[in-house]
Amino acid sequence: MKNCILIDDENKSRILLRNMLAEVNPSIQILAECDDLGSGVKAIKKYKPDLVFCDIEMPGHSGLEILDFFNEEEITFDLVFVTGYSEYAIQAFKLSAIDYLLKPINPLHLQDTITKVIKKSIKEKKAEYQSLQQNLSPQSDSNDKCIVVNLSSSTRFIKVKDIVYLEAEGSYCKIFLRNNETLIASKNLKYFEERLTPFQQFYRSHKSYIINLKEVKEYQKTEQTVVFENKQTALMSSDKSELFYEKMEALF
Repeated sequence: MKNCILIDDENKSRILLRNMLAEVNPSIQILAECDDLGSGVKAIKKYKPDLVFCDIEMPGHSGLEILDFFNEEEITFDLVFVTGYSEYAIQAFKLSAIDYLLKPINPLHLQDTITKVIKKSIKEKKAEYQSLQQNLSPQSDSNDKCIVVNLSSSTRFIKVKDIVYLEAEGSYCKIFLRNNETLIASKNLKYFEERLTPFQQFYRSHKSYIINLKEVKEYQKTEQTVVFENKQTALMSSDKSELFYEKMEALF
């Protein structure tokens, strides 16, 4: 990664980010600094940067609209959103595995983010951007939200409502769907737990399981087993059962 573009309506914020980049990764060249999304889009199309830092809260157009100005073939750059507060957007970023920075920016977080985006493949990035667009859509309710699932040979977009439960498989994770399909994801259970946190129906019932409470049909106390509508089962730790009942009552 050699160059980047900064998009932020606040000059002070751009100066701070510019100086921080010079400290944590001096090899990155700043091609342009833009104070609104329109000029930022023009700069991206002109310079074709490796990385774009884009503020969210800007007059005229929100930074979240940036992908609307590019077709799939034009998205060859890494994108990192910068935000001061939008909790809704942050949840969407986590769900889609999109990279973001919170203001005030922490230098260590900036360095970690740069390292992270460098490691991602173009295929992964495009999948994440597509998922983000759907998850931020005003027409999309919680049941239509998608999560990016990277498999060994492909990337899938899975609606969270279609997940019955997840099971740890070493450094991987099995995802069991309502249609009885099973996916082997290349991320661990902790990764998916973080991305499913915004959805109240998901519960870590056991060190090896995350369950969708809306799919639970029965809890067998003696076997400490949860039975789902499709007759599949998952384990429940004894110390998790009390909170399980509370969450079920709150959900229904």
